[in-house]
Amino acid sequence: MARIDPPYLRIAAEIRHRITSGELREGDKVPSTRRIIAEWGVAMATATKVLATLKRDGLVVAKPGAGTVVASRTRKAAPRTEAELSRERVVKAAIRIADTEGIRALSMRRVASGLGVATMALYRHVLAKEELILEMADLALGEIRFPPEPPSGWRAQLELMARAQWALFRRHPWLAQALSITRPQPLPNLLTHADWATRALDGHGLPPSTIMYAHITIFNHVRGIALNFEAEADTESGTAVSADAWLAEHEPILWDLVSGGRFPNFAGVVSRAPFDYDLDTLFEFGLQRLLDGYAVLLAKSS
Repeated sequence: MARIDPPYLRIAAEIRHRITSGELREGDKVPSTRRIIAEWGVAMATATKVLATLKRDGLVVAKPGAGTVVASRTRKAAPRTEAELSRERVVKAAIRIADTEGIRALSMRRVASGLGVATMALYRHVLAKEELILEMADLALGEIRFPPEPPSGWRAQLELMARAQWALFRRHPWLAQALSITRPQPLPNLLTHADWATRALDGHGLPPSTIMYAHITIFNHVRGIALNFEAEADTESGTAVSADAWLAEHEPILWDLVSGGRFPNFAGVVSRAPFDYDLDTLFEFGLQRLLDGYAVLLAKSS
């Protein structure tokens, strides 16, 4: 009797054929979990397994902001010998892994495997995974190059910084959780951001402590919303339930609670203005309200 493969393997094989035949090319979006459910008539768990299988086989990767896309078939050559390793090579390799597979997939062994060297070879350059993550964060933060001449006005300067940070967190979904507000890490490139923010706010009559609080508050606004990127990247890679599927399951429960009359104000507002949990919208709304508040604070101090 011929073996019958589980549905998720059959669907994965069909999508794999689209990739290997060239129908889907490098960087093209592959069917999302929602599309797989609709096209093949399967459950969410099956659709999730499909994308997880393709990811495991190296055919697709999660691209923040774009979804799950066909992976590149060309890879950079790994160092041929351990002597060719450097601290920068190790850190950049770790960033590539965290960007595509998530911070939970990161380990010294995984980085060594990607570089084609023994795990022990990495310890000549970084002492532990914790140190590696700090190096990754500092290198990523250094991708932002602030202009030599800042734009005119404190508000424009803070907007420039916040939006650059937002774009950075989108490129590196793991970065937000690698940084701490309560235990700030001594990272040179992080201090570059602090220097930009404090320069924008200094000289307007604010006490130094207020300047620091304002700087930390705006950074934590960006970081706080960006903490969702890693979870969304997991969703797009097929390792978690998509936001649409989650809402489809839980929205009826929410409406049952709301329609009971216990929360009349909330129910009234939501019924008049349907709400979309869009992270970009939440970021921009919060940023503008913070800056509006800073404007009042600065006006009082002048």
